[in-house]
Amino acid sequence: MLTFPLMATVQEICDRTALATGKGIGELATKRLGSRGRAVIAVLLGILIVANALNIAADLVAIGSGIHLLHAGPTTIWAVIAGAGISVLVMTGSFDLVARVFKLLCLALFSYIAMLFIVHINWTSVARAMFAPHLEGGSSYLGLLVAVLGTTISPYLFFWQSLHRVEEMRDEPEGGSKPEPLRDRGGRAAQRKQRTSRFDVLGGMAFSNVVMFAIIVTTAVTLGKHGKHNIQSAADAASALKPIAGQFASALFALGFIGAGMLAIPVLAGAGSAGMAGLLGKATGFSRSPRQAPVFYGLVLVGTLGGTALSLIGVNPIRLLVFVAAMNGVAAAPFLVLVMLISSDRKIMGHYVNGKLARAVGWSTAALMTAAAIILFAFAGGGGLY
Repeated sequence: MLTFPLMATVQEICDRTALATGKGIGELATKRLGSRGRAVIAVLLGILIVANALNIAADLVAIGSGIHLLHAGPTTIWAVIAGAGISVLVMTGSFDLVARVFKLLCLALFSYIAMLFIVHINWTSVARAMFAPHLEGGSSYLGLLVAVLGTTISPYLFFWQSLHRVEEMRDEPEGGSKPEPLRDRGGRAAQRKQRTSRFDVLGGMAFSNVVMFAIIVTTAVTLGKHGKHNIQSAADAASALKPIAGQFASALFALGFIGAGMLAIPVLAGAGSAGMAGLLGKATGFSRSPRQAPVFYGLVLVGTLGGTALSLIGVNPIRLLVFVAAMNGVAAAPFLVLVMLISSDRKIMGHYVNGKLARAVGWSTAALMTAAAIILFAFAGGGGLY
């Protein structure tokens, strides 16, 4: 309930910057910031690319583990196959093909929602916990709470939303091969485009929160209720579900994190790469060929192949994901400040500058993530994350 309005507002702002300008956040940062500011953002983008590579490694291990649970072969082999296959897809596929694959993989997320109809749930208790949550002051609890914020209000989502909208606009007949910003369209056409894009963002954020809700509730009423707390991977969770909720529930959960991992990897690799390439003044986007955007695709390969290599060293995916969420939580605040500076600049945004509500929620989210980063540093020294 807390994350949805924050996520939806921030993503709508990122989306609107692309609609209003036809450019990604990285490109817009060069207009809004001086040389020192650009240097800081470049360092943060480098950290983001590393964090995304670590996240990709954890996702590849989850994919391999899920396929292994379905008795299709060893985890490591499938992790490598998935990493190599995704690398080939993003390097050779058109944006239309990549988008179609993404949409198909989204269907796997419905498996998490289906779990709500398979396991027994006391909905009265769930409603009570939603509106009157039990809070604790322990370091582990607070550390994980910050990690949840870091993985839901995450910097890579800012850059991906902007990139995705620019790619979509570039693929439209208006403007030829270049994205046509809203200010260059007719009044009704611009309003229609903004309205449909806003619905797309809000719908996507709502769906992601429903999936997150389904995962949390299912985990609480199965693994949490039966005291199975020593879960080290998504595969462990799926295996632990088998004696509690049945073999079908375990297989369904495994299919969910296979599909979710396949969906996340190109997004993770493309988001930071687009930001860095745009900041350097280089071409970005999967709708361009590797020859047209060599820096962008080079960084994408660093992410996907780097993550594939890391998946071979026996990483603990749960610990790795928590660590990456912490990195994202720290990086989110300065990136949010960047997004708010860009979207509040009338010279850049024109008529589509932030309104009062967007400014209030956007800056409040930046303040919240700053506080979360401070809390994270305060408790990390005492081992609060693990």
